Amino acid sequence: MKTTAIDPKIDLKSIKDCPNSFVMAVNDTMNVLTGKWKLPIMATLIFGKKRFKEIEREIPRITPRMLSKELRELELNGIVKRTVHDTIPVTIEYEFTPSGRSIKNVLDAMVEWGQEHRNTVMNRLSKVNL
Repeated sequence: MKTTAIDPKIDLKSIKDCPNSFVMAVNDTMNVLTGKWKLPIMATLIFGKKRFKEIEREIPRITPRMLSKELRELELNGIVKRTVHDTIPVTIEYEFTPSGRSIKNVLDAMVEWGQEHRNTVMNRLSKVNL
């Protein structure tokens, strides 16, 4: 996975004021979040540690193979931490890393926007169907 690092000396305001830096930062974010299932997986982990089957149950239509692949990628990107407990049978839990927890603000903003957008579309559709 190709990522483009932003110069750590550049402050956030400079990035927001520069179209090229802004696009690069958005691309870096999308490299981590790309895929149909990553955001739903992260949304389940907002509520705390989860075992594989718990995540699978909370996300309709995700296959075990795809869940495993996406969790592996999130782990490689430093968003999710996988903990193997020495029990019989072995227990594996997934949880956010500190970097992963910081995505909560982004997910909260997405939820707010999604609800507002849904309401706008539904109101428009109800007026058309009258």
